Amino acid sequence: MKLVVIGGTSAIAVATIKQFAKKDLEVLLVDINFNRLESVKNDIFVATGVLPSIFEWEISNINMQEQLFEKIIQDFGNFDVAFIAYGTLPNQEDILNKPNEIQKQLSINFISAATLSSIFAEYFEKRNSGILAVITSVAGDRGRKSNYIYGSAKGGLSIFLQGLRNRLSGTGVTIITIKPGLVDSPMTADIPKNPLFSSSEIVGKHIFNAIEKKKDIAYVPGFWRIVMFIVMHIPEAIFKKMNL
Repeated sequence: MKLVVIGGTSAIAVATIKQFAKKDLEVLLVDINFNRLESVKNDIFVATGVLPSIFEWEISNINMQEQLFEKIIQDFGNFDVAFIAYGTLPNQEDILNKPNEIQKQLSINFISAATLSSIFAEYFEKRNSGILAVITSVAGDRGRKSNYIYGSAKGGLSIFLQGLRNRLSGTGVTIITIKPGLVDSPMTADIPKNPLFSSSEIVGKHIFNAIEKKKDIAYVPGFWRIVMFIVMHIPEAIFKKMNL
């Protein structure tokens, strides 16, 4: 199996790759920091015996995504699975009155991931096979006052993937929307932890299983499906008074 991971240095991505490494695997990690890529490459090799290839690339730059795809094909060859695992989690209070920052966050967390998904989906469609798995978030299921900027980006990405999955239904292409809940990782280092948080290792196992089973939508861990079902069905008159 050949796996391309965009955002390959994220804690969730690394944990997922280590699950894949139980199989015969060639993996390419793409991210923006070469030193971090080198460190993750060595970590994966020590843990699994698999030595990833690495590309340093400005992955959220939409204007360079076609070049990235061409480089992947040229240097890594055809591949079976694409896993888009990058994103940012801003402190919403810091950017509420900064339109340029809001635009930046929407571009990174929604637009760039959507355009890159389109490129990979077209590639798989032409081959009539392949799996595209993309991390969104449970935060995209309902707008909450504490993180509606991030949540709206992830919600938009989830809807985009739903439409892409619908368009490619009946082909050999699988589109998987991965919706993690709260994950104890560097991205959430400044957020107080509670029992709803899961480790990146646990989340990685669930993502691996979702890709193996070719699920359409995977809440990870699975209990978030129940949590978000309840959250989404709270009447708006009550919900807007809640401290969420």
